[in-house]
Amino acid sequence: MIRMTSLAFAFVAGLAGTALAGEQYVDDTGFAVSGYDVVSYFDLPQSEVGQPQQSPLPGSAAITAAYDGATFAFATAANRDTFLADPAAFAPQYDGHCAYGVAQGGKVPGNPTLWRIVDGKLYLNITTEVVGLWEEDIPGNLKKAEQNWQDLESAAASTDRIPNFTSKAPAK
Repeated sequence: MIRMTSLAFAFVAGLAGTALAGEQYVDDTGFAVSGYDVVSYFDLPQSEVGQPQQSPLPGSAAITAAYDGATFAFATAANRDTFLADPAAFAPQYDGHCAYGVAQGGKVPGNPTLWRIVDGKLYLNITTEVVGLWEEDIPGNLKKAEQNWQDLESAAASTDRIPNFTSKAPAK
């Protein structure tokens, strides 16, 4: 009986720790980053500030990996394996929420086609207008976002939809 109680306590404690880690933003595709291949971002050339970025590769519902409580989709098995070797290096910052939104103190969805890699980390934003605000002062916005994230991380993921966004990623 004592052994069963200890196991139950350990299980519940483990769940509590997971809940405190925050949740990835997952839209109606059922995938993190709307099903786009997070490894593919790091293979794309970045556009200059103020210019639109190239679109990342859509993932495949047949090539997935679980991380941080969400399912990520990949265009190739090689990209999935690269991700699994170091998921934190490829997963978007702020659990896939808009980086500028976090800088402003809230969690709103990140649009996977509005992205920038800064110091080897992937950041998403919600709209093209927000990208402009984010890019006016990326270092300052990152500083604010990092400070705010300490309080926001454990909050539930956003349930909002990404405005004017139609995913090209696979449906689950």
